[in-house]
Amino acid sequence: MKVHLVSGPPTTARTFDDPGDLADKLSPEDVEIVREIFNTSLTGSYNWDYEIANSKIRRLYELGKKFNWDAQMDVDWEVAFDKRDGPSQAGLNPFHDHPVYLALSEEQKTEYAWRSLAQVLSQFLHGEQGALMVASQLVTCAPTYDAKLYAASQTFDEARHVEVFNKYLRYRCNVEYPVNPNLKLLLDKILTDERWDLKFIGMQVLIEGLALAAFQTMAQTTRDPLLRQVLTLVMRDEGRHVAFGVNYLEDWIKALSEEEIEERAQFAYEACAIMRERLFSTVVEEEFGFDAAEARRMSIDSQGGQAFRNFLFERMIPNLKRVGLLTDSVKPKFEALGVLQYENAATDAEIDWASLERPLEIGPIREIAAE
Repeated sequence: MKVHLVSGPPTTARTFDDPGDLADKLSPEDVEIVREIFNTSLTGSYNWDYEIANSKIRRLYELGKKFNWDAQMDVDWEVAFDKRDGPSQAGLNPFHDHPVYLALSEEQKTEYAWRSLAQVLSQFLHGEQGALMVASQLVTCAPTYDAKLYAASQTFDEARHVEVFNKYLRYRCNVEYPVNPNLKLLLDKILTDERWDLKFIGMQVLIEGLALAAFQTMAQTTRDPLLRQVLTLVMRDEGRHVAFGVNYLEDWIKALSEEEIEERAQFAYEACAIMRERLFSTVVEEEFGFDAAEARRMSIDSQGGQAFRNFLFERMIPNLKRVGLLTDSVKPKFEALGVLQYENAATDAEIDWASLERPLEIGPIREIAAE
């Protein structure tokens, strides 16, 4: 096994010629481990009481145990799908009438569609690795026994998510793109900050809220039944994670000083500003000859881009308000982003238990559809 230490993430896409699982075909000498080191200072705690202090958090933990799924056994990887049809519903491509796109051959248009999907799913993959590491940190630094148990169950959830998105990228898309620099910046901030509650805010409310919005948008628009099944399974987990974060933070934030609350509110605003504008990538468009600045603006203003932002902030803004981080000082900033109208929408503190307790739809997709 070769270990390669790097000072930053890769900057070029990786392609996979063999769509199958290579794990059983490679020897340790064939594998190069690429590592980027970061340092963090965690203040951990033991909890010697072992008492159930929060019945909602314990119930979410029990659901996490009950609804574990296996990325290898419970996903129908063999479901038939003609990749020539493209991965998304027609009419969603913001560049469908752009001269550069119209000049592409039909084969190039199909390749563009799959690479566009791969770029987005690659960010899911990288974000889930960040969530995996943050969840593992929360096991150490969460201040209560209930939270430690839930963070441990979430760590396993995130490991499954990394596994399933990695396999889909190799199996269907055959390409993986590097992490978006702004997503990496946000993950670095959350991972390296020593404050446990900022990790909760950053991951459980912001990053997980972003993930749910993106998953909902994609699940509604994909043609691929395999991807829809993957997203449905992952969204069930993410729904529990966001509910955990909002319910757990609500009381803890109130105990902070005004200065500490404002500091965290400003962090939440800055993260939301990044999510609204700077997570849109044009790397695929540039590969196919588009102007980067024009492509970025068209993506942001597109129907899909607008739907994504609506999903994102319809969840995130009321959650921030519920936990006490939509303060008077940051409200005007959110108003300038055009998202403050969502402040009185339903929050994830009001848990939809019926939805979270619904049996999982796993196994062959054809059998599920026939039931």
